[in-house]
Amino acid sequence: MTATAPAPTPPGTTSPPIVDRPGRLIALLVGSAFVVILNETIMGVALPELMREFDVPATSAQWLTTAFLLTMAVVIPVTGFLLTRYPLRRVFMAAMISFTAGTLLAALAPTFAVLVAARVVQAVGTALMMPLLITTILTIVPAERRGRMMGTISIVISVAPAIGPTISGIVLDQLDWRWMFWLVLPIALVSLALGTAWVRNVTEPRAIPLDVLSVVLSALAFGGVIYGLSSFGEAASGETTVPVWLPLVVGGVALALFTWRQLSLRERALLDLRTFASRTFTVAVLLVAVSMMALFGTLILLPIYLQQVLGLSTLETGLVLLPGGLTMGLLAPFVGRLFDRVGPRPLVAPGAAISSVALWCLSSLGTETSQGTVVAIHVLLSIGLALMFTPLMTSALGSLPPRLYSHGSATVSTIQQVAGAAGTALFVTVMTRRSVSEAEAGASLVEATAEGVHAALFYGGVISAVAVLVALLVRGTAPAPVSSGHAPSAQAPSAQAPSA
Repeated sequence: MTATAPAPTPPGTTSPPIVDRPGRLIALLVGSAFVVILNETIMGVALPELMREFDVPATSAQWLTTAFLLTMAVVIPVTGFLLTRYPLRRVFMAAMISFTAGTLLAALAPTFAVLVAARVVQAVGTALMMPLLITTILTIVPAERRGRMMGTISIVISVAPAIGPTISGIVLDQLDWRWMFWLVLPIALVSLALGTAWVRNVTEPRAIPLDVLSVVLSALAFGGVIYGLSSFGEAASGETTVPVWLPLVVGGVALALFTWRQLSLRERALLDLRTFASRTFTVAVLLVAVSMMALFGTLILLPIYLQQVLGLSTLETGLVLLPGGLTMGLLAPFVGRLFDRVGPRPLVAPGAAISSVALWCLSSLGTETSQGTVVAIHVLLSIGLALMFTPLMTSALGSLPPRLYSHGSATVSTIQQVAGAAGTALFVTVMTRRSVSEAEAGASLVEATAEGVHAALFYGGVISAVAVLVALLVRGTAPAPVSSGHAPSAQAPSAQAPSA
């Protein structure tokens, strides 16, 4: 079955390349991205068991997550260059080979150091996959259908991290922690095999040079910021050995130099920051950052609250968080279709308001709160975030010319990682400081933890209130005009279509 040729496009726009069975290609990329993104949060619930098995303290165990985030922060800014310079198929193969190798190494890891190294190898594949998926959809899907396709991407971005703790809780309740990797390995191998047969190049690579200085500055900038933010929680409890300000200062200076360098290089930039010349892109990315802060901050606090305050097991904790993750997944395609009809503003503004209400409700959690109340509020938050993710992603990237698609998707993915780390740092730091203060005043561990969670989510509510005001600046997006000579060329159908 061959895809129907797209309808003629107005002058000044580009028609997507003709791809044999585009639905099959997108389904493969979405499935692959879901599996690799899932691993971003799957280790959280397993940390206590890993600390016992490898006899490592909490500060060392956190490197399973910190090393993953650091690698993502270093690799993602380079994906804009990679997707411009190399064929899509080659990037996909590199991503899945890296992720598969890391998964196998993690399952076999004899020591904690090897397990951390395996997570780094996994993260390289994860960092490549998300910008690759977004760039492919922007390239082959007509503008009038991007909403529903980006709704599918929202499932990967929001649901995969959300259900990571649920899946790990279920696995750990019945099996050894290594099965978190053994169960993923065959799925990764199938994706790699299908990708070998199905993935074809839908963009025409451009021979651009790699600016090594930009790569170094990028690693120092985003790596330093992510590491510094991730260290806030440890610093609050007095467990860190590196002053928090040091990586943040290094990261901040390097980020300033990186920004200057990219603006100077223009067409030869590692990460083209001219994407921010689009007001729509800038506003949408700001709101995406706030949403990711709320999502990751909540994901790190709710398991702590459910286990240490309400006394639930890891399995029960995962099941409490499951309805929210499923809600996001079910709503994402529906929101995407609505976006294609009404645009971003009628969805984003209510979504921001609903998310804000949910965060304020979460700040009222206490020692006597029922599980049902937690589930209901978490589902409400999931509804609000689902109404925001798809419209924001689609309007942000749809406002860019095709030559900036890969850089735009890399920029959004980078900011998501930084925002997720910032949200985690903010929520954990506030919770830890308040809990310590309450404990010193004579409160029990349960009461002190409950007060810490309340204080952290209160700040989340304040941030969400600001997001409601910013959401009013969101407006509709028309297809971006294409300058002559800059649009990626559509390859001939015969070059793209896989053999029967």
